Amino acid sequence: MSCCRRNICREKNNNCSFNICFTMMDIKHVKMLVGALLILVCIKPGLFAAPVSPTFKAAFVSIDITPDEPKMLLGYAARKSEGIHDRIYHKIVVLDDGISRFFLVSTDICVLSPSEYDHVASLLKKKLGIDPQQFWWSVTHTHSAPEVGVPGLPESFMKERYEHAVDVQYTTFVEQTLIQGIEEAIGKLEPVRLGVGWGFSQANINRRTWGENKKAAFGMNPDGAVDRKIGLLRLEKADGSTLALLANYAIHGTVLGPGNLKISGDVTGTVAEYVEKKTGAPLVFINGAAGNLAPVYSVYPNPSAGHLDQFNVLLGDRIIEASKNIHDVLDSIRFYTGEVIVKTPRKSGMTEWPSYLKKYTSVSGDGKTNYVNLPIRFFRINNTIAVWSAPLELFCEISNSIRDQSPFPYTFYFGYTNGWLGYLPTAKAWENGGYEVHTVSPYTISAEKDLKDHVLTYLLSDAFLNNKTGDMNRKKKTKK
Repeated sequence: MSCCRRNICREKNNNCSFNICFTMMDIKHVKMLVGALLILVCIKPGLFAAPVSPTFKAAFVSIDITPDEPKMLLGYAARKSEGIHDRIYHKIVVLDDGISRFFLVSTDICVLSPSEYDHVASLLKKKLGIDPQQFWWSVTHTHSAPEVGVPGLPESFMKERYEHAVDVQYTTFVEQTLIQGIEEAIGKLEPVRLGVGWGFSQANINRRTWGENKKAAFGMNPDGAVDRKIGLLRLEKADGSTLALLANYAIHGTVLGPGNLKISGDVTGTVAEYVEKKTGAPLVFINGAAGNLAPVYSVYPNPSAGHLDQFNVLLGDRIIEASKNIHDVLDSIRFYTGEVIVKTPRKSGMTEWPSYLKKYTSVSGDGKTNYVNLPIRFFRINNTIAVWSAPLELFCEISNSIRDQSPFPYTFYFGYTNGWLGYLPTAKAWENGGYEVHTVSPYTISAEKDLKDHVLTYLLSDAFLNNKTGDMNRKKKTKK
């Protein structure tokens, strides 16, 4: 009798490969074989999960940095904490594409001085051989967490908030736990796949309002520009489970106002805890261009009054829903990093600039113009994902415009990253002025154009798109 051949299983690594030959008289045996395979699947659900690249690895580590004694809180006028509402953390992700590594840290604090970032980057370089371009330190921008390090540029704008001494002990604790967390993560690297997608949440609202006098003030502006996209990255283990989920969303950490004295991760910390409990997977929250975006409930004296738990639905459930709908999954990964310095004029009359930030300012050849030297970092994953970051409180219209013009299917902006060099508003915002324009920005009306021109030129450059120059960092692996 003739034999009909069927290939039942042939995985890419050829570890499972066999052929079945049967006739009409052998149906019973085929059924028995199918039953056996079903038993195997039931015993080991991940047995037939999609394969992961053996060269792409990742690790996640969470470190609790909640202090056990009162601390000065950053975000409003000087005030000292009185208790803890929820814990605050370093969330650390390490990516390894087989050639180089990338280190991303998200910390539940308000802002960092670029000099503090530089200090920790130098420690990592000395101890672990990590190139600074491969290390990004982002903060969630909660206004209910302790100060870390020297004040930085805020000292030039609001000196009265920083008349107390720097908390050297807590700063050292934050630095050392970050380094220890990175060391731990390096030792936990495992093969993963990378999923990427978009979500949507209406948890934020434009906070710049004005009346007949056209002068901007804090409020809720339903007609104002917003960015309600959630950028998502999901790291999947070999068995299909989630190692970590990264969510990029623009929202001020100001559900809790100056009347709150309890340490808290605010909206981002609350949502991260909720997502982790619901999914069993850790959430790393990366803030976006939140310079003019507030949570829909803002500046309340306590979590209950601020409806803090409602953000679990408004934002947390939206993150969970979007993560389930991720369809773009990358098996083979190569990434590249880069940097460009945007030199843009400093606001006239701004004469005070901290001496420890001298690398972030310069003077024109004729001595007439002071500049801000603004470092912009780039991170590309294959030709699919582009991430750019800046030490800014950026207005959302600027990042929206860059995303719309980017050649990459997924373009994310990581704000509050590697320090803080003030608010950067749109040119149009100068018409209405306000706190973000006149009080806490070192920039001029030309800053929007300068930033967009440099970022888009870089994203569209042949060097970044095709990695044809030495500008892209292809570094050797860091020391263990």
